[in-house]
Amino acid sequence: MKTNIKYLSIALIAFGCGYFFNQTNSSQNNQAKLSLIQQKPIGVDNNPKLGAFSISLNVKDLKASQEFYHKLGFVDFGGNLKNNYLILKNQNALIGIFKGFFKGNILTFNPGWDENAKNTKQFNDVREIQKYLKTNGIKLSAEVSDTTKGPGFITLTDPDGNEILIDQHR
Repeated sequence: MKTNIKYLSIALIAFGCGYFFNQTNSSQNNQAKLSLIQQKPIGVDNNPKLGAFSISLNVKDLKASQEFYHKLGFVDFGGNLKNNYLILKNQNALIGIFKGFFKGNILTFNPGWDENAKNTKQFNDVREIQKYLKTNGIKLSAEVSDTTKGPGFITLTDPDGNEILIDQHR
């Protein structure tokens, strides 16, 4: 648990630094650039649009974790205690806490969703992202059939062993 808190602290510090440095640039210029990036398909700027980001934490005591994250300003956003998982939200930051679902923690991306679980107009389908990753030499641990449409997911592991889930819900 101490390791998880250490990583969460590092992530929060990194986010804070990024926020601070971003504020030193022109807000309008940054918004214009962000808008253009979000509208381009894979290939135009050579980056997939991964959608909403959250971290999924494997917890030992769901209620204790819920209370801890409430103290950090997170509120319940989805899930429930009886199903052994909760999705917590603080502004656009999302944390999923899960008991007994998986081993370790997982970085999660949801193509087609924003941080409020609302559909976005434009997004890269998980099959496009899968093709892009494979073309760029990324080994996937789970793939989605490229003959299907709609919901699907892929998984991969970063060089440090962190699991990544790209989970499309529509």
